[in-house]
Amino acid sequence: MKIGLKSGRGENLAERIYRQLKKDIFDFRLLPGDRFSENEIAERMGASRTPVREALFRLERETYVQVLQRSGWQVKPFDFDYFEELYDVRTVLECAAVRRLCDLQQPEILLEDLMRIWRVPPAERLRDVSTLSGLADRFHHTLVEAAGKPDMALNHPHLTERVRIRRRLALPKPPTTTTPHHEHRPHTDAT
Repeated sequence: MKIGLKSGRGENLAERIYRQLKKDIFDFRLLPGDRFSENEIAERMGASRTPVREALFRLERETYVQVLQRSGWQVKPFDFDYFEELYDVRTVLECAAVRRLCDLQQPEILLEDLMRIWRVPPAERLRDVSTLSGLADRFHHTLVEAAGKPDMALNHPHLTERVRIRRRLALPKPPTTTTPHHEHRPHTDAT
């Protein structure tokens, strides 16, 4: 299936291919262990091999794919231990941020937006799973940002992106719209 890549302002073709391939990996259209050639991707994306190669090398640097000697490319096989370690690092960052927030004067002022979203009665809760997933990621990052540690805030989005795949694989069933509220309410109550 050929994909028509929409042009974004100031965004080159390699960037669009990179974003599409990354989305394909995150949405499991390209599965861990899948093999493919630059030519296959170029044909599917309606592009030459040069921007495809550029996108693939970027994904390789981010450890999503690997080049196979004389055999093309492969989506990196899933390593649960590696992703568990990343999850642990993110948890340590977030716990340190929450401890710091609890020591601040009036941390609720820094977290007003979070409280408006997560501390609502069940009847007023958002229902769209995709929107909630994005808000849940933002919840975690806002906690870290509010703690006032720029290096922690700089590294947190990268960790969140990396563990997103693990989180999706670990779910025994699709997330419900009540799960994020139950998970995030205690954190806003603690502050």
